[in-house]
Amino acid sequence: MELELDEAHRMIHDAVREFVRGEVAPRAAEWEARAALPREILRQAAGLGLLGAMVPPEYGGAGLDTLGFVVALEELAAGDGSLALTLAAHNSLCCGHLLLAGSEPQKARFLPPLAAGELGAWALTEPGAGSDAGGTRTEAVRRGDRWVLNGSKTFITNGSEGRTIVLMARTSHAHRERGISAFVVEQGTPGLSARRMGEKLGMQASDTAELHLEDVELPAEQLLGREGEGFIDTLRVLDGGRVGIGALAIGLARAGLERSLRYCQERRQFGRMLAEFQATQFALADMATRLDAARLLVYRAAWLKDTGRRFTREASMAKLWASEAAMWTAWKAVQLHGGYGYSRELPLERHLRDVKLCEIGEGTSEIQRLVIARSLLEEAPA
Repeated sequence: MELELDEAHRMIHDAVREFVRGEVAPRAAEWEARAALPREILRQAAGLGLLGAMVPPEYGGAGLDTLGFVVALEELAAGDGSLALTLAAHNSLCCGHLLLAGSEPQKARFLPPLAAGELGAWALTEPGAGSDAGGTRTEAVRRGDRWVLNGSKTFITNGSEGRTIVLMARTSHAHRERGISAFVVEQGTPGLSARRMGEKLGMQASDTAELHLEDVELPAEQLLGREGEGFIDTLRVLDGGRVGIGALAIGLARAGLERSLRYCQERRQFGRMLAEFQATQFALADMATRLDAARLLVYRAAWLKDTGRRFTREASMAKLWASEAAMWTAWKAVQLHGGYGYSRELPLERHLRDVKLCEIGEGTSEIQRLVIARSLLEEAPA
């Protein structure tokens, strides 16, 4: 079993780390204060292939495997959680759904602009359908050669900035989950409106929006995948997305660990370096161990996906452990820095606020535990 990155993945790691240290980390606080990412940083990310990370080269993408993407995503998150979240939703969810279920004409039409730098969004959550995605009420009715959509979505990452939106709507009331289908909706379509939501606990610079659809007409060819199979495809898309969220969580918390290691070797209290106290050493050891365990779980899930094996349970394990380990680590980083950790002079409090989303988005920790337990029980001997 190989537990080290190969040369190709190390090159991805090094290139993204250089980009983050030079262009992202020094400006993250400014972006949070503005509550927006500049278009220029997205153009730079697109130039590195990060907006078409897993899109095949024939559609203009970088053609990375899942492991390569999570390596890049961890480095991005270590610089800025909002940018990492923006690219995670764009790649894993929007592009991921198109790659999974799109026809050849759909891929040829929508993927090249997304890979070139046009943002994408994925719209599942509704005011009354969060963890219970099967409760989707947004409706799509077939009228001749067109679909007419009505309803609303909420907490949609890239929802007001994304030009291409993959959106779930109910096409049948006869079945619950099997009555949901996916559609590709373009920003600017008559009847579609987007409103950027107000301040959040964290990820301030990422675009989170509400979408409203009032008699939005789409041609029949913008049905994505088979009618009634949108929910099934959604679960598969979320499996991949959860691997990415795990990597994002690790990157955010790792930045805090690295800063804590430096601080504890510089800060003196009671005539000694903080790093000389056993309590400090134990905290640092636990932080590093939890994050290393999380990274191995994320890499395993990515490897399973890349080798075409089932990885639903492993994706949930990776997201669950990584998000909770990262949350704990971020708390510890703030604690180790004392008053400085609580101050906005350092990015630690921002990391803490940002990483909380990883325990909520793309399935809460409670949902991950349900997925894991159900998988175990299905496989358990009678």
